[in-house]
Amino acid sequence: MLQEGDAAPEFALPDANGEIRKLSDHKGHFRVVYFYPKDDTPGCTKEAQSFTELAAEFGALKAEVFGISPDTVKSHGKFRDKYGLHITLLADEEKAAIQAYGVWVEKKMYGKAYMGVERSTFLIGPDGKIAKAWKGVKVPGHAAAVLDALKKHQA
Repeated sequence: MLQEGDAAPEFALPDANGEIRKLSDHKGHFRVVYFYPKDDTPGCTKEAQSFTELAAEFGALKAEVFGISPDTVKSHGKFRDKYGLHITLLADEEKAAIQAYGVWVEKKMYGKAYMGVERSTFLIGPDGKIAKAWKGVKVPGHAAAVLDALKKHQA
């Protein structure tokens, strides 16, 4: 996985409307890029809702929030609409960004190994470098912790 101080890999992925969004489109501002396993599952829904609840605060600090998963554009649209999400969801079906950020890992459930997305978040500075990285994220309180870290980096 990438570390703090590393250059954040560029990505160009479709959002829930099918429009291509690039990390570099927001150069000069902070960006929050969080990776999650699957739309409309309990933990992923709570995480997206938590970032949505704080979306205005992130916006006031001129920080864009991107949620990335291997789900399709159509899935993201349904997920966004079902829960009234106000963050940008990006579809990475080819797992290009997921692999570039090092979050496609072997996971285990019920004794079986499989490949999946490790819930991770990256705070990317205006210079395009990773200001802070969280690996193996636990959802409760995470969005607020990311907001706090953003405020500290802007101070």
